[in-house]
Amino acid sequence: MDFINIALAKGRLGDEAYKLLKAAGLGGSIDPDSRKLIFKDEEKKISFVYVKPSDVVTYVQNGVADLGVAGKDVILESDNDVYEILDLGFGKCRFAVAGVKGEKIYKKDEILRVATKYPRISKKYFDERGQKIRLIKLNGSVELAPLVGLSDVIVDLVETGKTLKANGLEVIEDMFEVSAKLICNRVSYRFKFDRINDLIKCLEEMEVQYCEDN
Repeated sequence: MDFINIALAKGRLGDEAYKLLKAAGLGGSIDPDSRKLIFKDEEKKISFVYVKPSDVVTYVQNGVADLGVAGKDVILESDNDVYEILDLGFGKCRFAVAGVKGEKIYKKDEILRVATKYPRISKKYFDERGQKIRLIKLNGSVELAPLVGLSDVIVDLVETGKTLKANGLEVIEDMFEVSAKLICNRVSYRFKFDRINDLIKCLEEMEVQYCEDN
C-alpha cells in the first residue's frame, strides 16, 4: 500500500493541525518536540512532512504531498491548482484594510498606496471595487508603512486588532475571513480517493469536537 503524504506547516498552524490529527488517531508518529522534518507511520501508511507555511501549497500542487494543511491566505496568494476539500475550523482570522486612526483614506479618483504581504489578494480586492492602487510589497512589520508615509493603507491579517491599536492604526474595512484548509493534489484525489475520503471523514468527526472544545 502506498503512503499518504501530508504536508504540515511549521509553527502555530502546524501545531493546531497536529492536535487535530492526534485526536483523530492519525498523528501518533509525530514528535512535536523533535527537529525532524519527516515522520512516518508505518502501520497506517501515512507520512508527514513539515515545511514553511508558504510552501505547503507548492508541495501539494507538485504531488510531493497528497494532502496539506494551509491557511486560506496562503492558498489565495499562491497561483495554485489544488482542491480545497475541508475547512478545519482553526486558524481563524480576517483580512482587513487598515490605516492611521482618524484619517480619511479613500480617494476614488486618486491612486491609493497599499502596503501588504499579500499583493495578489490586495490587487483582486481593489480591482473589484474599481479603486486604483500602487502596491508596495513588504515581508514584515506592515503596520509601520502608513506611520512613516510609505503607504496610505495596509492590507493584512487581523486576529484581535491589538497590534493595529498599539501602533495607532484601525480597521477601515473588513475584507473576508480565512481559516485553515485541508488541500489535496488533483491526481492524488483521483487515484487515492478511497483512502483520502476515509481520512476526511475521520477529520470531519474530530473537527466538530475540536471546534466545540475551542
